[in-house]
Amino acid sequence: MRCQNLYQFGQKLVRRRPLEPTEDSESPSAPLNILKLVAFGVASTLGAGVYILVGEVAMFIAGPAIIISFLVAALSSVLSGLCYAEFGTRVSWTGSAYLYSYISMGELWAFITAWNLILSYVVVTGSVARAWSIAFDSLIGNHIFQALEGTFSPYMPYFLAKYPDFVALSLVLLLTGVLVLGARESVLVGKISTGVNFLVLSFIIISGFIKGDLHNWELTEQDYTLNTSESGDIHSLGPLGSGGFVPFDYDGILHGAALCFYSFVGFDDIVTKGEEAPDPHRSIPISIVTTVFICFLAYFGVSATLTLMVPYYQIQPDSPFPQAFLHVGWGPARYVVAVGILCFLLYRLQSSLFPVPQVIQEMAEDGLLFRGLARTHARTKTPIMATWFLTAGPHLIRTLLLGIMALLFEFSNLVDLMSIGHLLVYSLVAFFVLVLRYQTDWNLSKNEKIEDKIQMKPLLKENPLESEPEAETSKALKSLCLPISTTPTRKSAQIVYGCAFLLVLLLTILSLILAQWPSQVFFGDPVLTTVAVLLLLLITGVTVIIWRQPQSPSPLPFRVPALPVLPLVSIFVNVYLMMQTTSGTWALFGIWNAIGFLIYFGYGIRHSMAGNNHQQPPATSIHLPDS
Repeated sequence: MRCQNLYQFGQKLVRRRPLEPTEDSESPSAPLNILKLVAFGVASTLGAGVYILVGEVAMFIAGPAIIISFLVAALSSVLSGLCYAEFGTRVSWTGSAYLYSYISMGELWAFITAWNLILSYVVVTGSVARAWSIAFDSLIGNHIFQALEGTFSPYMPYFLAKYPDFVALSLVLLLTGVLVLGARESVLVGKISTGVNFLVLSFIIISGFIKGDLHNWELTEQDYTLNTSESGDIHSLGPLGSGGFVPFDYDGILHGAALCFYSFVGFDDIVTKGEEAPDPHRSIPISIVTTVFICFLAYFGVSATLTLMVPYYQIQPDSPFPQAFLHVGWGPARYVVAVGILCFLLYRLQSSLFPVPQVIQEMAEDGLLFRGLARTHARTKTPIMATWFLTAGPHLIRTLLLGIMALLFEFSNLVDLMSIGHLLVYSLVAFFVLVLRYQTDWNLSKNEKIEDKIQMKPLLKENPLESEPEAETSKALKSLCLPISTTPTRKSAQIVYGCAFLLVLLLTILSLILAQWPSQVFFGDPVLTTVAVLLLLLITGVTVIIWRQPQSPSPLPFRVPALPVLPLVSIFVNVYLMMQTTSGTWALFGIWNAIGFLIYFGYGIRHSMAGNNHQQPPATSIHLPDS
């Protein structure tokens, strides 16, 4: 009886949503072509990273080599983007990564994916709101900072921001009201903001290369001393490091890449718009890869511009570009740039609010979250309760989750927390792609299932006595590298599933060792070096076992190349970047997921629509007065 109950419990965790589009997904209201998807993706990705994070990383972490940091982060994003592309084209209709996970992998995986997507989107919104507030305050002379810091700083705990950012909180509440009015009004504002801000970006890059000086990539200690004497205050300058193009060595480049990864988060928002694309199987992969490439070009241009205009140790991290134009003598241009930055961040904040209520609504419709969160506005189809949950839900939470992020946390803390959530989701997507390629087809016919059973029966009859363990062991080992069937079977699928889990564990251990003790591994401790080499050998061996298993012959509109290596490299890079975050970030991350598991095992697993004969009632629409 216990075994039966445990089996039934396990079946609940892996039950899948039926492969059927919803009524809304069959008739999208506003079709989006590739150009519009790319525009949406770029606008969702370019934000605080291009205007605030660039200055902080260049000044304190990587120097002019921030260009290389962005390149490393871009390559990591491309790997994740390719996995997202295949994952999104595996079903005949499109939606969020949550839906893909639910359809292909099962309920628990889907809940973990969606719960961490919610965390990432919420933190992104808080970080961009904080960045907008910083840029606005810098434009008006830092009066807000001076007033609030003097009042609240003595009472703020060390792990929070120096002062509560009421400007950021007010901005979040205001834009949420715009979202409740409906997506059409918000998209119109976004188009205007995006056009204006691309002009500003072009102005920054072109002007920066005109006024830039290549000597700023070859700075020495003599230049640093000279700038110190001119400024009269060494505390106003950042660290020199060793000077030159790579002042903080290659450790600084890799650390900078971990932070710069934040700047590429947002391309996966394209997945949430897939239902509005006329040909999602083609448009989603192209749009994702194109978005990452365009964003890299933008980051390359602005980071090169900034470090050419201003010595990296003189950059103002809170307002790098307006101050850079002031530094080169183009004072009036700083106001044009500042206004452009505020507009761009405003739309970035607005676009980051879109996916959160949608994911919550989808989970509520499936019964994994409270059903009331699925209610929508009858006219705008906006998920009202899901939106209020994040902003003004008086019956759910007095102090809003999103508001707390924008109000109390520093920008750098929000970057760390957002990165760890999104990196986990990207790693899960890569894992799903790896496993699904070696699984039997979803729409496997009855004849194919019977043939698979017939193939397995002779293997059992060859040893009727079952008394030769050596022969059984030999056959088991042989099946690892020399599978009998040329198409996936249940046995080969189980081998891949188990090996994939083992690889994730080995890659996590290796990432932890390389992140915590890199110098000892490469130049010192023989124990750590030996452990790292053994892990690499094990990883290689298990990868070969997966490679030898038969892949599904079913045609896909897009396939990740170099399987299984590419998804494994993506997982390794993502996990390695996760290891760069602080222990405090891991604590917050653990608390968030613990809350999620309490909700799922306390409510979702019992109310799941997948466990109720796959019947999904339509979401309730409520009529509100038009604004």
